[in-house]
Amino acid sequence: MGKFLKIVLVGLPGSGKSTFGVQLAKQLNLPFYDLDQLIELNYSMKISEIFSHFGEGKFREWETATLKNILSKSEAYVLASGGGCPCFNDNMDLINEQATSVYLDVPLDEISARLRASKANVRPMFKNMDQGEITLKLKSLLVDRDYFYNQAKIKLSGEDFSAELLVSELIRTFKS
Repeated sequence: MGKFLKIVLVGLPGSGKSTFGVQLAKQLNLPFYDLDQLIELNYSMKISEIFSHFGEGKFREWETATLKNILSKSEAYVLASGGGCPCFNDNMDLINEQATSVYLDVPLDEISARLRASKANVRPMFKNMDQGEITLKLKSLLVDRDYFYNQAKIKLSGEDFSAELLVSELIRTFKS
């Protein structure tokens, strides 16, 4: 992992990777990066445009390339990965080799509440879905992705965890 503290947050869409990541980065006085934003900057396209013009396969290829690029940086940071990122192209192995992975394991009903239809339309995966459809989609994603998320070095479960809690978990992890 080297001498730089690299923290990569993983979890379902709506689990709070970006929101919590900003708080954690501030607590640790580190820069914060969002993998989807980095992809959009690198390829000058919105994620939804990449999916519609090139398909998921090309998106996953670009996602992995962007992940490898950020992981290779000689700096400490907090990174919010995309919800599917750990599940493709051996990305979870790559994350665990070069960073400290943290799974934000938030209850599905809490995530579903966060993704109420009004907010969900911002996310291509949940566009035009009602609350029931969002919940079903989240359950399906969790079945597909839980195996990868659970490979994280640290798992924070519940709907209300703090940056301070994760900092104490990080200290405990590094001491053992």
